[in-house]
Amino acid sequence: MKARIPKHREFVIDFPKEVPQAQADEGWAELNAIVEAYKKAHDGQSVFEPTFIEDCEPAVKELQKKYGFNYQIKEFK
Repeated sequence: MKARIPKHREFVIDFPKEVPQAQADEGWAELNAIVEAYKKAHDGQSVFEPTFIEDCEPAVKELQKKYGFNYQIKEFK
């Protein structure tokens, strides 16, 4: 069986070790809320949508300021 998986981009999030675990957990919960809100606003579309990064990056940047994580956008093939 063959499956064609399209190229896509993802946020790669990293919480530094100096960020307390409780703060990191709270940050992850808010990041997941962004994904869930995106799905609801886009009729259940997933993070594999072509505009997901552009649509969500401003919110991710705001959370980055609040929680101190690092992120990069990585392309997968």
